[in-house]
Amino acid sequence: MMNERKTYYIGLANGEISQSATSSPWDFKIEANDEEIITLREYFDQNYSTEWQNFYRAHVPYVQYHYDRENDAYDSTLQMIYGFIYKHGDDTAKRHIESMGILPEEK
Repeated sequence: MMNERKTYYIGLANGEISQSATSSPWDFKIEANDEEIITLREYFDQNYSTEWQNFYRAHVPYVQYHYDRENDAYDSTLQMIYGFIYKHGDDTAKRHIESMGILPEEK
């Protein structure tokens, strides 16, 4: 039964993944199985960890944003999150992500 797809509601700001549409605010609706949700949770956890690294780095005034590996890591993981949501999301999620232009173009 691990491959059974369920509906989940994703809150990007707080990294929340819920099966209830009414328990808290959400940004995107997706369909995924348990294994896929574990992958998405790992992406959110990775960005949470990187946020703490960025917090400490922010107190080093001579490192500029565009020379900062932690910010690059955060941005990369955020793209993976949006890519995941695009792949598993409903039509509304896909249209919104397309309008953002955040994903690399397929060649």
